[in-house]
Amino acid sequence: MALTPITSPEPPNPQALARPDFKWLYIRKASERERKSASATKADRIRVTRKRKSAEELGKQQYNLLSILQLSNATTLRSKTGKGFNCAFCSEVFAEPADLKMHNIKEHKDVKPKAIMNKKILYGNYVKLDVTALECSLCGSALEMLPDLMEHLKHKHGKRLYTDIEDRILPFKFDSVDVTRCVVCSAEFVSFNMLQRHMNAHYRNHVCEECDAGFVNKRLLRHHMKYTHQLGEFRCNFCEKVFGTKSKRNDHEKSVHFGFKRNKCAYCSERFVCYKKRNKHVVDVHNKPPIVYKCHACDKVFDMRYKLSQHTKKDHLMERKHECDVCEMKFFMKKELEKHMVKHSGEKNFTCQVCLKTYARKNTLREHMRIHANDRRFKCDKCSHAFVQKCAWRSHMRTKHDVTV
Repeated sequence: MALTPITSPEPPNPQALARPDFKWLYIRKASERERKSASATKADRIRVTRKRKSAEELGKQQYNLLSILQLSNATTLRSKTGKGFNCAFCSEVFAEPADLKMHNIKEHKDVKPKAIMNKKILYGNYVKLDVTALECSLCGSALEMLPDLMEHLKHKHGKRLYTDIEDRILPFKFDSVDVTRCVVCSAEFVSFNMLQRHMNAHYRNHVCEECDAGFVNKRLLRHHMKYTHQLGEFRCNFCEKVFGTKSKRNDHEKSVHFGFKRNKCAYCSERFVCYKKRNKHVVDVHNKPPIVYKCHACDKVFDMRYKLSQHTKKDHLMERKHECDVCEMKFFMKKELEKHMVKHSGEKNFTCQVCLKTYARKNTLREHMRIHANDRRFKCDKCSHAFVQKCAWRSHMRTKHDVTV
């Protein structure tokens, strides 16, 4: 019987031994995919819910804003630049917020929903509203603030308004000609831009994690982070100095290289130390009409806001805060009271160096010095007479020519 030779089995393939169990791996990967899919589906659901909620909230905000603009005299404003207050709906610019308000009421009262979504209005998702002398357009009732208006519209006129959301509105009032007051805390500011920065203290919607500073919107927070906390090497544009942050670099340039010329022309790169010189430059160089502040009680106009404020208080409100404790006369300015007090004290501290006469007031001495200089600046246009003092000229015109000047 023939024997079948015994053959040794082939040595196992090391790669084959190392090959994984594909069936088990497939099951494991499938379960991972299912878990990821379930997780993704849940995340998608959360994302969709958030988007739906955000869209619903935005729709309510838009509806509330549209109702406020159409049912009251509240008006929008876009921003304040060197040119003035910018209209949110068109390119018009106005020196005074009252003029912008009248323009809005006349030109943009019938606001359309699409216009409300304009990026110029919803800049940073917050709308600036002028609520000065707020009134209901339906019945003429005067309201103090926007929440009062909304309650009035709901309960008095049956209007549907959403009170379950936060209305992204920044309210401003322009009651005074010389200062702008915060509607939240009544703090006073000499400029609208300073008031806008102050509003961050009340509307802390976005807070800096570095310094706890609050801001109205994300844009302002990003600007703050970039200029205050973003570290790097920021070289001065005028010298070799290098600073750790942009804000330090900018402060250095303003104080050292601009010479405190903080009043920049809105039409070119020129800067000026004072506001008045900048306004003159705008008129002379750019042929723009001069900025004037009109008195609403009379026909007078002024080139500076503070002059209008002083005129209103002194001539129309008859404000007299400084009282003489001797004769009880009252004065608008402290300086006027100090001049008046020499009547009671009898002091004559101003001496003429020519004739040694003494006077109680420096201005009187100055007028007296014209006698020694023969400065006869007040001339009669009816005859050849000329006078040193204005009072003498007026007396001459009245007695000799029967003319009151």
